[in-house]
Amino acid sequence: MAFGCDVSGDCWCMDEAFTLPMPTDGGVCLCPACLRKKAEAPPWQVDAVLLDMDGTLLDTERVYLASLTLALESFGYRDGATIGHAMIGIPGPECELMLLDHYGTDFPIVALNDAYVLRRDEMLREGMPLKPGAVELLDALRDAACPIALVTSSSRQTAEQHLTAGGLRSHFETLLTRDDVVRGKPHPDLYLLAAERLGARPQACVAIEDSNPGIASAHSAGTIPIMVPDIIAPTDETRTRCAAVVADLHAALTLLQRRGGIGR
Repeated sequence: MAFGCDVSGDCWCMDEAFTLPMPTDGGVCLCPACLRKKAEAPPWQVDAVLLDMDGTLLDTERVYLASLTLALESFGYRDGATIGHAMIGIPGPECELMLLDHYGTDFPIVALNDAYVLRRDEMLREGMPLKPGAVELLDALRDAACPIALVTSSSRQTAEQHLTAGGLRSHFETLLTRDDVVRGKPHPDLYLLAAERLGARPQACVAIEDSNPGIASAHSAGTIPIMVPDIIAPTDETRTRCAAVVADLHAALTLLQRRGGIGR
C-alpha cells in the first residue's frame, strides 16, 4: 500500500537498521518486508576481529579519569576531567606530553604519575570491571574459530595485568600494545601490525573501538571500524569513518553475526 512519510514522525521505517531515502515524487513506497530486504547492506568479508582494550572490553576509562582527576586535585589542579577527556584513547607517553603542554614544563609529572597509579590501583583492587557483553563476544568469536587480536594503547605490562585480572587473558594469543610500535593511536601502525601478525588483510578485519582516536587509527589502517562509544561520543568526522556505531558489545556481536557471518 502507498503511504506518505516525511521521516519526521513515529513511523515503522525509523526503526530500521539502515535509512533509505523516501519517495518525493508521489511514488509508491515499498512494503516493510521489501524495504527491509533492500536496506540490507552487502555482507562483510571478515578474516579477523581486532579489539581495543580500555573502554571497549574493560570498563577502565572511568577509573583512569577519576584517578587522574584526584591526582591532579592533590597538586592543586582543578581541571582534571577536561584534560582527562582529551587523553582518552591516547598512549601514556603522549598523555604526559599533553600534561606538560597544558600545565607547563615545571609540572611535577613524575610525582603526578605516582599519585595517579596509587589511586588507580586502589580503585581496581576491588576487581577489574568488564564492559557489558565482553565475555559473550569473546566466547562467540572463539566458538566461531575467528582469529582475534588485542590492539591497545596501553603498555604490554598493563595489558597482561588487566586482561588477567578481568579473566580475559586466555582469549588472546596475539597482543599488540604501544610497546610494539613507534607511533601509537591515532596512527594506523598498531592495526596494520595486528593484521600482519594474524596473516589477514586489513580490509577484511573488523576493528572494535570506543574512542575517536581509536577509530581514526582503525580507519587509517583500512579496517572495518565499529565504534561502541564509552565516555566520549563520536564526533561527526568519526561517524563518517565508522562502518557502524552501536550501543554495546551485544549489538556489536549481532552485527558481526549478520554482516560478517560470524557464528553462522
